[in-house]
Amino acid sequence: MSKIGSFEGFQPVSLKQEGDDQPSETDQLSTEEGDPGKDPEPSRISRQPSVTESTLYPNPYHQPYVSRKYFVTRPGAIETAMEDLKGHMAKTPGETIQGFWLLTEIDHWNNEKERILLVTDKTLLICKYDFIMLSCVQLQRIPLSAVYRICLGKFVFPGMSLDKRQGEGLRIYWGSLEQQSLLSRWNPWSTEVPYVTFTEHPMKYTSEKFLEICKLSGFTSKLVAAIQNAHKNSTGSGRRKGLMVLTEPILIETYMGLMSFIGNRNKLGYSLARGSIGF
Repeated sequence: MSKIGSFEGFQPVSLKQEGDDQPSETDQLSTEEGDPGKDPEPSRISRQPSVTESTLYPNPYHQPYVSRKYFVTRPGAIETAMEDLKGHMAKTPGETIQGFWLLTEIDHWNNEKERILLVTDKTLLICKYDFIMLSCVQLQRIPLSAVYRICLGKFVFPGMSLDKRQGEGLRIYWGSLEQQSLLSRWNPWSTEVPYVTFTEHPMKYTSEKFLEICKLSGFTSKLVAAIQNAHKNSTGSGRRKGLMVLTEPILIETYMGLMSFIGNRNKLGYSLARGSIGF
């Protein structure tokens, strides 16, 4: 068998194109490193300064393909929903619209539900909207004069709960908890719960537009002002003495949480593109 010869004396050759008089970076380094007859000088490497532009929109930690899965972010979807709600409000004249918001409702079983909220000078309108078919599925009207307490704080759960969530939210009370039946408390589909809980929508940081309509603090400030004005102007028998705004933990009384675990992990409460399965 033939043996491979020794490679001693093999010298690397730098490849240059004709007319290229500038030395390569390797040549510069080798020249600076070392003529033994000259005093050593610190090597200098010319580098382009790195420039990082930090922008708030879109969120640098948000992956664009994830936001495109939510139908609410499709062009014209949220605008169509707002126009539909304006049409519903036109059927009840005498109310002035204060604003629209896109939030996530958390029910008494810890299930997340995508909701559009509309605040007028008399009513809080909670809309379940189908962003796939662009149609209103369900409307809940809450008279502002009936709201007597608002709680802001972090979510807390019983010590034995298996499905807990982090974060903060807002809870609005308009009825007596003592009058709530045991059946409605433990029925996950009950519509007789005398309060509603909201947190910010996951698409808040996708654009400047969604940052504005998904901001919980903006909704809270507008809602509190509208409720206070409604209390002043209310003269009916259901008039409340005033509005209490408290900062305290928001209790979600779930224990096993299997239903919410499956639903929330798969975003079943949102109009979401789900590949070949569909919504």
